[in-house]
Amino acid sequence: MIKLDYLVWLGHAAFSLCIDGKYVIIDPWLKDNPKSPVRPSDLEKVDIVLVTHAHHDHLGDAIEICKRTGAVLVSVYELTCLAEEKGVKRTLGVNVGGVVEVEGLKIVATPALHSSPYGTPLGFIVIGSAISIYHAGDTGFLSDIGQYAEMYGVDVAIVPIGSVYTMDPLQAARLISLIKPKIAVPMHYNTFPVITRDPKEFQELVKKYAPEVEVRILKPGERLVL
Repeated sequence: MIKLDYLVWLGHAAFSLCIDGKYVIIDPWLKDNPKSPVRPSDLEKVDIVLVTHAHHDHLGDAIEICKRTGAVLVSVYELTCLAEEKGVKRTLGVNVGGVVEVEGLKIVATPALHSSPYGTPLGFIVIGSAISIYHAGDTGFLSDIGQYAEMYGVDVAIVPIGSVYTMDPLQAARLISLIKPKIAVPMHYNTFPVITRDPKEFQELVKKYAPEVEVRILKPGERLVL
């Protein structure tokens, strides 16, 4: 049976991915997320949990999910140490530039310009046999990611557009022009009043700066087959 690669937006910065038959959850803030269509208990099979940084709206329910499902937690080293103290059995600590193989998938830890109470914030490129997905985490504009995309390839780029705590639509569109993915997906907007943004603004700016890139504006719970 052919297994399709896909991603699902779970609201805010949370995504579930299926790549090569492995189930990956990124920044699973679900329980208290007003935009999430699921709760942690709805996730029956999880192989890998990626956490970009330790702010509550990204670390979210990661520890609970890992303890219940046995998934391996991949994050910056200091945050995996905290998770181990809280009872997570399988962790893999990384740092910027680290490349690891987990459950048959290659994961590249990329830089993110942000803050965090534990370790440095990260983004991730998740690479399977046929698809690669970049999740920027919370970040301001950084040109280095263009070099990472050139080295490892990025088919789908997921980037924040909400401003205040991250890039705004203009910065995000310019970042997409450096990455040159096939598809760009906006995230981290409209969860709270302070990060209210129209994703169509991002879409129009991508048309200006990277017209070859398709922007897919997802609804929470919507699946994008890759």
